[in-house]
Amino acid sequence: MACHTPKLLRMLLGGLHVKVCPRNYSTVRKLSTNCIRSFSFSARRRDAKSSSGSTNENLTVNFINRNGETLTATVKEGESLLEVVIRHNLNIDGFGACEGTLACSTCHLIFDQKHFDQLSPISDEEMDMLDLAFGLTDRSRLGCQVCMTKAIDGLTVRVPRDVADARGEVVGQQSKQ
Repeated sequence: MACHTPKLLRMLLGGLHVKVCPRNYSTVRKLSTNCIRSFSFSARRRDAKSSSGSTNENLTVNFINRNGETLTATVKEGESLLEVVIRHNLNIDGFGACEGTLACSTCHLIFDQKHFDQLSPISDEEMDMLDLAFGLTDRSRLGCQVCMTKAIDGLTVRVPRDVADARGEVVGQQSKQ
C-alpha cells in the first residue's frame, strides 16, 4: 500500500495544489496538475427578487392591537407578518408563541376583504390551526403564513381580542378598560 500512496493521493486530490507528506517519504512532494478547479457558491433566498433592487424597497403594515392601539411597521418584501412583529418588538401580547411552526393560533389576524383577496392560498395545515382560533372570520389568516408583497403594501390588520393557543396554554385576554 505504501508504494501506491502517491498515486492514490494524485487521484483523490487531482486538480488541487496541495503539499502532501506521506509517512514513508522524508521529503515533501508537491502534487499538481495543469487543470485547476475553481469552486464558487452563491446563495439566494427563494423569495428574494432578482437584482432589480426591489428587495430594498420598504413596505408598510399597520396592526390594530387588542386594545385598539395602531402599531405601524416598515417591512421588506417577503417578510412574514410574524417576523415583522418580532423584529420590531411590537406590543402584542402572546403573539407567535410557537415562533411560526404552525403549532398554535396566537398570530391569528383579521384582514379586510380587499387585501385578503390578494393573499396566497391558505394551506390545509394553516386551516387546521385556524379552526382552533377564537374570533375566527372568513378573512382570518395566521401571521406566520402571510408574507408581505407590494400588492398588500399599506395593509391594516386587526388582532382579535381573544386569543387561544392551540397547544392548550392560555395566552390571555386583553380588553380596554
